[in-house]
Amino acid sequence: MSFNNTNTDILIAGAFAAFTVDFLVYPLDTIKTRVQSPDYRRLYTTNGAVNRSLFRGLYQGIGSVVLATLPSSGAFFTTYEATKTFLHTINPSLPSSPATPLIPLPILHAAASSTAELVSCFILTPAEVLKQNAQMVVRGSSSSSTTHAFDGAATRQAFNKFRNNPSQLWRGYTALVARNLPFTAMQFPLFEFLRTEIYGFRERRGARSGTLLETGIVTAISSGSAGTLAAVATTPIDVVKTRIMLAAAGHDGEGQREKVIKEMLVQGKDAKVEIEKAQRAARGGRAGGLAVGKEILRTEGVKGLFRGGALRGAWTALGSGLYLGVYESGRRFLEKRRVGDEDARYNT
Repeated sequence: MSFNNTNTDILIAGAFAAFTVDFLVYPLDTIKTRVQSPDYRRLYTTNGAVNRSLFRGLYQGIGSVVLATLPSSGAFFTTYEATKTFLHTINPSLPSSPATPLIPLPILHAAASSTAELVSCFILTPAEVLKQNAQMVVRGSSSSSTTHAFDGAATRQAFNKFRNNPSQLWRGYTALVARNLPFTAMQFPLFEFLRTEIYGFRERRGARSGTLLETGIVTAISSGSAGTLAAVATTPIDVVKTRIMLAAAGHDGEGQREKVIKEMLVQGKDAKVEIEKAQRAARGGRAGGLAVGKEILRTEGVKGLFRGGALRGAWTALGSGLYLGVYESGRRFLEKRRVGDEDARYNT
């Protein structure tokens, strides 16, 4: 579907979509981060059962994400639309069939989304690192109340860990790109295909209305379905990205080791197991994605690489459906309003 939008329309629609989704699905993202954390069993389970702390402070760290997601999402959609239009323009047709492009459209859409993701991730990485470290801050039972849900204390606590080495805020950029590139490369071509098929089906049945509601629902179904498949397929990379970003705040290996040993002495846990765990966590702060993935596979097996996969699938289905649904509806609304204003000025 083609819209006659300005860059301002795209920026506003993308930012509004990101803002809406952040608030609605953020609690699921917090739970996913905690489940994927190497400290999940130690912090959030008691005698093998999940304890209440897993569900406390579910909006911890949301402030940094909202501030960064608005410009990063605007940059993503602006880059995506511009790149897609450019690639469509330079893509020649087959000599034997002028109506058939030489390079298939799914490949063009994958290239456009990948280019946009490189730009977006650079803006988003520091906020993502702060967010995930803030999500892991353990607080008292009062943090579950509405008065403490958005107080920002967890974000400040996470930020203080990076005061001496702020460059660590960009640790995990490669892992974030490594997750998002295959995700968007899978999601957007499938999303464009599903949306085209659904609109074609409705057109053949004479049910096409062209309303904002139809645009939102069709886009939500298409993007939610595509996003779920892409999310499950990229869960192992997401787990590795989570471990690297959580380790970024603990880049001081000795400090990490001493902290865990002190906790071990207080809780009476086995020294050898906990010291080895502290050493692995310290190594994780410096290790690359491949090394972290191998360590997870060695210690937790394939199941560890897919930890939080169901939550990620559910979160992405809801998030992608709302995100692109609101984005496309917003673009359509802004286009109609702008065209209506121009017509009114012309008639005047």
